[in-house]
Amino acid sequence: MIGYTVFKPVKELLEQAIRFIHEGDDYLVVSHVQPDGDAISSTVVIGWLLEKLGKKYTLINEGASPSRLHYLHLSDTIQNYSESKPNRSYKRIIAVDCADFRRMGDVESCFEDGYELLNIDHHPTNDLYGSVNLVFSYAAATVEILYELIEQAGIALDEPAATAIYTGLLTDTGGFRYSNTTPRVMEIASELLKLGVNGHWVADYLLERMTMPQLKLLQLGLSRLTFSEDAKIGWLYIEANDLSATGAAPEDLEGLVNYARNVDGVEVGILFKEMKNGHVKVSLRSAGSADVAVIAQSFGGGGHVRAAGCRLEEPLQQSMEKVVEAVRKALNE
Repeated sequence: MIGYTVFKPVKELLEQAIRFIHEGDDYLVVSHVQPDGDAISSTVVIGWLLEKLGKKYTLINEGASPSRLHYLHLSDTIQNYSESKPNRSYKRIIAVDCADFRRMGDVESCFEDGYELLNIDHHPTNDLYGSVNLVFSYAAATVEILYELIEQAGIALDEPAATAIYTGLLTDTGGFRYSNTTPRVMEIASELLKLGVNGHWVADYLLERMTMPQLKLLQLGLSRLTFSEDAKIGWLYIEANDLSATGAAPEDLEGLVNYARNVDGVEVGILFKEMKNGHVKVSLRSAGSADVAVIAQSFGGGGHVRAAGCRLEEPLQQSMEKVVEAVRKALNE
């Protein structure tokens, strides 16, 4: 492996995952609800790998895939469970980028009794719910683990698979700007570019371009941006009807929390998204002074030290008060 030593426990876990894939057939591949770039990229990379090995598979997610990721190979084959439920169940499952079992949502109903599950993830809060757990918290993204898995399996990447892995790395490192951008990440990115990935186009398309509905949603969110008394916490919120009012899609919320976090002096940025059922989805971003994964876990969520999320089954105003108070307490400890 380029610039990287595979220590025995890591190699053993990779080999366990490879055996899981080789020994079975007819897989259901699922990522987390409201999938992001890493989740969708990981899903299609697994599909690509199973295709290379001559395995049958079904790619699925509880909801729709972000339309902006349409360029990824196999992305158009990911089934939307909320619109079309499979009329069968599956014995062997591969879950990617799911920090905990609940993050797969209602797709769980497709699992046979006594199912076997390969859990591939990079979240440190992962609760190891799989029959086989390939969970490396050092990885910047789940696709980084898949790169290692494919390399360990001795399978050569092609440009479509390389583009998917590059996309997952790019999105989960914030365009190679976040603290999880390790030398290993840049080495992998370099190898992927050698395989023909158009890095400039991917970055421009995913990180620079903005639709008019997305701009309207941003304007609405920024109009509600609020700060704590000491300006160390910044938060904004989106109400349940805002997406339809602006014509925006759920994927347009991605990155909105960073506008609160990126203000000079802010230690934690928070985005509150009111759902149609009245529940509230919370995204947290930290500059490093607070471990937002711990905060998210206290509300039943999880994630990373600097990026985490949770969901509250309470009204928007009450949810905002509770989470902001928890962040305030964490910053003062």
